[in-house]
Amino acid sequence: MKKGDLLENVYIETMAAEGKCIAKIDGLVIFLTGGAPGDVVNATITHKKKSFIEARVTQVVKESNQRIQPFCSHFGTCGGCTWQHINYETQLFYKQKQVQDNLERIGDLNIPNIRPILGSAKTKLYRNKLDFTFTHSEWLPWEDLQSDKVKGPALGFHIPKMFDKVFDVIECHLQPDPSNGIRLALKKTALKMKIPFFDLRSQEGFLRTVTIRTSTSGEAMVILQVTQNNMEWIESLLQMLSDKFPQLTSINYIINNKRNDTFNDLDVITWKGNPYITELMPRPNGNGELQFRVGPKSFYQTNSDQAHELYKIAWQLADLKGDELVYDLYTGTGTIANFVAANAKKVIGLEYVVDAIEDAKVNSQINGITNTEFFAGDIKDLLNDSFLNTYGRPDVIITDPPRAGMHEDVCKMILKAEPQRIVYVSCNPATQARDLKILSEKYEINVVQPVDMFPHTIHVENVVSLSLISTR
Repeated sequence: MKKGDLLENVYIETMAAEGKCIAKIDGLVIFLTGGAPGDVVNATITHKKKSFIEARVTQVVKESNQRIQPFCSHFGTCGGCTWQHINYETQLFYKQKQVQDNLERIGDLNIPNIRPILGSAKTKLYRNKLDFTFTHSEWLPWEDLQSDKVKGPALGFHIPKMFDKVFDVIECHLQPDPSNGIRLALKKTALKMKIPFFDLRSQEGFLRTVTIRTSTSGEAMVILQVTQNNMEWIESLLQMLSDKFPQLTSINYIINNKRNDTFNDLDVITWKGNPYITELMPRPNGNGELQFRVGPKSFYQTNSDQAHELYKIAWQLADLKGDELVYDLYTGTGTIANFVAANAKKVIGLEYVVDAIEDAKVNSQINGITNTEFFAGDIKDLLNDSFLNTYGRPDVIITDPPRAGMHEDVCKMILKAEPQRIVYVSCNPATQARDLKILSEKYEINVVQPVDMFPHTIHVENVVSLSLISTR
């Protein structure tokens, strides 16, 4: 077998990491994209290795009973909702399996029975933030290139693993109104005004990206990235959005002439409204709501409703009695710190992004929370003996690191601090398992709770609670 060969009537057995399916031919493992467990498919080999083959499904010969009709016209092109052809119950099964496999195989951990994964009540329109890219020349699939269709400017998503290829999004089912309307109106007005869309290869053009943020409070934000300070074009587009979409309470633009679209190091100009929108989240005890200000550069969980469920789990597993000193590592804008503060003596939040720490302080202030304190810096450098001696050794640590997990030095410092309980929230069970293996020197796992934050994707969150092993 070699690259390009067709494999016929292949039975797909199960799912693997990164959302790929697994089949076997004469004992040789085949990783397939585009299939569902139980399918019988024809597939073309894309990569040949000594111990396995990678292939792409080209025809479904017999459909699995776990397969459903994809709801989005962009399925197969977009790299977003890659599991929407698989029923939601099956998605949850394999996400839970992913958590268990990582903890057992990577962490080599003795784990209790894993709680059933908490599914998302919303499986569509659950995101509060999307980024769209302008391109002067849209990407078209092969069949369209063979037709009379002419490539034109587009506003949409990147083709997976292709920095310079963007397809035009007609309708996205991830974010509620007015997201689709804003995107379509921007494209229509820009084309009418003949404003140049960006060329990702030559780095020429005017319109780069647009970010749309919505909130549970009903407010919405737009952040338009352009390459030049052409106020005639900028104000024409932003005025159109302001007139057409009264939900927009924060309209912003950024002048970006760099070779990438990141803007954490750039000035955001608020053209109209507030430089933030407000997210609302019920307090864990059900008594009122917390407010969180979300600015253009702020991190906030992109599934607002499920974030509340995630934080409730972390709060419950922390089991706070009111007299504890809590450290919230990788606190971001202080969402977890402020969420649990009412049940703690004091919460100290640590985060490496300075702007996020300023947001965290504001979020405490607007909620009348006075028992939090926040510090900015690289956590592996910030969390040391001097810090512990100055601010006290924590009774409980809650940690919610990025996908890369915690630095080994942070894990070792936690072992040295010896909090009674640790609650580890992770968006990557693989790096979580690696870190838990280090912490297992002094800690035992009590509860494992997977949470689905992103339906129709391969991603899963996981919350693990640990307790200090008694030395008696």
